[in-house]
Amino acid sequence: METRKPNRRTRIAALYLLTGVLLASVPSLRAQSAAANVPPANPTTVAGRVIDSTGASVVGAKVSLSFSGNPTILSVVTGTDGAFSIVVPASGRFDIAVSAQGFAAAHASGEARTGEETALPDIALAVAPVSTEVHVEGNPAAIATAQVRAEEKQRVLGVIPNYYVSYYEDTVPLRPKQKFELAWKFTIDPVSFVIAGVIAGVRQANDSFSGYGQGAAGYGKRYAAAYGDFLTGTFLSNAIFPSLFKQDPRYFYKGTGSKRSRILYALSTSVICRGDNGRWQPNYSNILGGLASGAISNAYYPARNRDGAALTFENAGINIGASAAASLVQEFLFKRITPHVGKDSSLKQ
Repeated sequence: METRKPNRRTRIAALYLLTGVLLASVPSLRAQSAAANVPPANPTTVAGRVIDSTGASVVGAKVSLSFSGNPTILSVVTGTDGAFSIVVPASGRFDIAVSAQGFAAAHASGEARTGEETALPDIALAVAPVSTEVHVEGNPAAIATAQVRAEEKQRVLGVIPNYYVSYYEDTVPLRPKQKFELAWKFTIDPVSFVIAGVIAGVRQANDSFSGYGQGAAGYGKRYAAAYGDFLTGTFLSNAIFPSLFKQDPRYFYKGTGSKRSRILYALSTSVICRGDNGRWQPNYSNILGGLASGAISNAYYPARNRDGAALTFENAGINIGASAAASLVQEFLFKRITPHVGKDSSLKQ
């Protein structure tokens, strides 16, 4: 079979067709090249600066950004000028958390807009509060000592001793020596002498225990009697009897539950207390301490004002009532106005 070659006219037509296809593809290639050379749109960024309370830059602070409902978190650290800039993949509402060693965490928020830089106001970090934390393990005596040392810093309004209250969830029982040491420090505190003076002044004004008379001599006797009541009551109720009966003389702050339950709890502590074994039991220490203190007071009260057993039981009743009132105040007021409460320290077994 004879193969025929394409004639000249056919070859020219094919050449024109190929040329047309190539020319038609040139605009597409030019468009692709132009698109490749178009500069990208401006990135969406969030920028700001981290400073301290004095206005100085905080270097190396960690800045973490997240969008609402998006688990992705973007993080950077601040530079030498405290500045940061975060490129975000989307627009929308965002939250920023800033942390740095020695400072309390800070937060900021804003809304990122596509292709724009969102400039935040300076984020100021406050110095982290210093809390007293003492961790003592394995030695109950050492734990008790640390707890008592912390409690000895408790003062109502920063002035009045508030030693006999514990804010710990896991309070270690006091040893007898610690009970006596706490009673001694309480009775020789300058504020205790002032309180005795106020009581003596009120009794002088009311001419209570008239057998003491008036004037400076009368006031001096009333002062000695008031301080004597305070001294014997403190040692008998908070040291001697608690050591004999193995009971804890402190008030254990409740702080939770309904108001009614807290009131009943506070009132009950005048007649029940926690034993050194951790169990609640009749408060022999407070009851007998009040009776014994009342009996001793008969030795220095004026003869005309003594009433034997009646005065003893009267003073004991006053002691129990005062203890209940003090517990109510401890539960609902004193914690709010007592700096450095022991709960700030972590002193547990």
